[in-house]
Amino acid sequence: MELTTHWAGYLAIAIFIGAYFLVILEENIHLRKSKPVIVAAGFIWILVAFAYSSMGETHMAEELVRHNLLEFAELFLFLLAAMTFINTMEERGIFDVLRSWLVNQGFSLRQVFWITGVIAFLMSPVADNLATALLMATVVISVGGTNHRFVALACINIVVAANAGGAFSPFGDITTLMVWQKGHIQFSEFFALVIPSVVNWLVTAGILSFALPAGRPDPMHEEAQLQHGAWVVVGLFIVTISMAVSVHNFLHMPPVIGMMTGLGFLKLFGYYLQRRDQTNIAQNMVGGSALGIQAMHEGDAETNKKFYDIYANLQRAEWDTLMFFYGVILCVGGLGAFGYLAVGSDLLYTGLGPTISNIFVGVASALVDNIPVMFAVLAMSPDMSQGQWLLVTLTAGVGGSMLSIGSAAGVAVMGQARGIYTFFSHLKWTWAVALGYAASIAVHFWVNKGLF
Repeated sequence: MELTTHWAGYLAIAIFIGAYFLVILEENIHLRKSKPVIVAAGFIWILVAFAYSSMGETHMAEELVRHNLLEFAELFLFLLAAMTFINTMEERGIFDVLRSWLVNQGFSLRQVFWITGVIAFLMSPVADNLATALLMATVVISVGGTNHRFVALACINIVVAANAGGAFSPFGDITTLMVWQKGHIQFSEFFALVIPSVVNWLVTAGILSFALPAGRPDPMHEEAQLQHGAWVVVGLFIVTISMAVSVHNFLHMPPVIGMMTGLGFLKLFGYYLQRRDQTNIAQNMVGGSALGIQAMHEGDAETNKKFYDIYANLQRAEWDTLMFFYGVILCVGGLGAFGYLAVGSDLLYTGLGPTISNIFVGVASALVDNIPVMFAVLAMSPDMSQGQWLLVTLTAGVGGSMLSIGSAAGVAVMGQARGIYTFFSHLKWTWAVALGYAASIAVHFWVNKGLF
């Protein structure tokens, strides 16, 4: 329905812009980004319902919002399962052992810069760019200490590497997951972006490496050990990813079915870990096993905290990110209900052409976050070749690296290295990231020219 000139449509745009302005100011005003967009989503859909009712359509708004809620539900459950696995691997000590090994090896600052970049690039396709960036940022902060110049440069390198690595995997970024779930690109087809992604990171990292300070960090000794069942959790995660890919490729079911089934396996294994912890604690208590169990159940909260609890890892999911995702999907969906996405699609993909439009998507991702930009493109659903869908996946994934606020990885690392890796410390090197962005696009057209 054409409502782009309706007063409710104009008001909806104003509400969305106001909400997103608050999102951009998150670091300054300390207001979680999910809060304004959730409120905006509610008001926008009230305006949609009012506008549609005034045109005699009393049920269409309900059908449209249910469609948006279904899209959110699939992605929400997928991400919740993935985040729970990552949190469980962290709780079992997988990431602590990796960080301890890196810190204790006595690498030079230059070696730490390249090693953390390589690990960030290789880990993000599986563990997602946000979790990967946080882990590697912890390493460089531990190693760099008071050498703020090294920490800032290494953090930029990690953000770029994590975003580049996440661009060629459905599990690496929310935007790639959205494209995969929509069916525009099949799982194996994402790997056509490996070489452009490598170029994107290497060009920027090579430039940054010339500015690295010389020397070695102070020697450190950090100990960490794996908890019982750590490698079983890793194995279950691999099985879960395989199931998600298989049910989508071979059974034509949503990938979330495989992810939630894998989460069920993890919960069953969590039951075993919990029973094992209870037995071990009981046997160590005075009075023997049976009396120990009774005393344990009657004990204080501190004793009960020693049990493995899968729901504790579930609660540690990035709820602000998940709720932000809800708000964005419904906000953009509401603007689409007014007809603005159709107008935008016509202006961009018909007027400018897919190549320029998809390159612009990457620049826009750096300014306003790649999630709403990619969701808008998917909602427009322009008629494009496979090469162009790969291009927009690449640009949305790596374009956010040009500014620290352009990706979840950048925002998270700003919080991790507060006062050292900042918006302006990243902005000084935006030109280097932009060169990597341009190089990756050129390489994509070269190596994947048969897909256009």
